[in-house]
Amino acid sequence: MFAVIKTGGKQYKVAKDDVITVERLPGQPGDSVTLGEVLMVGDKIGAPTVDGASVTATVVDQTRGDKIIVFKKKRRQNYRRKNGHRQDLTVLRITDIAGA
Repeated sequence: MFAVIKTGGKQYKVAKDDVITVERLPGQPGDSVTLGEVLMVGDKIGAPTVDGASVTATVVDQTRGDKIIVFKKKRRQNYRRKNGHRQDLTVLRITDIAGA
């Protein structure tokens, strides 16, 4: 069975024992996290969420993504701006899908 969850403004299709990387969630490695915004479970489609459904996951690691270079330029204006960004990420292992 699978579920579609929403976290960090993105949607993920997950099944039991999947390992996913999402935007930073609070918690230490080993903690349990419950994701309540479940958009779909199996063949049940929510409007917008499925009532009583939840997905439980275990935090595997708190990490950071690759560095992204943000470069802005306007030609012939001597305007250049260079910034870097590294997104904070959480690695989750899906342990249970409830509400089926």
